Amino acid sequence: MRVLLTILLAAFTYGCTVEPEPLVYGTDMCHTCKMTLIDPKFGAEIVTKKGKVYKFDDVNCMLGFYHSDFEEQGNIAHLLVVNFAQPTKLIDGTNSWYLKSELIRSPMASGIAAFATDEEYLRYKKEWKAILMSWGETNTQFK
Repeated sequence: MRVLLTILLAAFTYGCTVEPEPLVYGTDMCHTCKMTLIDPKFGAEIVTKKGKVYKFDDVNCMLGFYHSDFEEQGNIAHLLVVNFAQPTKLIDGTNSWYLKSELIRSPMASGIAAFATDEEYLRYKKEWKAILMSWGETNTQFK
């Protein structure tokens, strides 16, 4: 009986892993603005601890949802953004760097692009005359 319980517990735990989904450009719709995701250099995703996935076409749509309390922030397992330097690649939004500039043509006009590393954002910062922001600074931009 103990072995059966151990197997069932292991199967249940394995079956409950919460993973992000790839963004499907041209098909997926932004949860906030309902526009189709079209630019692979931009996008975001929130995954809850229960496995519910919300997809967004721009950081401002994701942050608007994040601050709406539609899902409690404590229930979020993954908060992801697309790495501008590696289109379609989702990275941890809370550990990313953000550039803000009027020259960044994001889908919903946030003017924000996300990057995983210093080396990536440094290529664009001067060209765009951009302001460098952390997650906390970006997060407060859309409260």
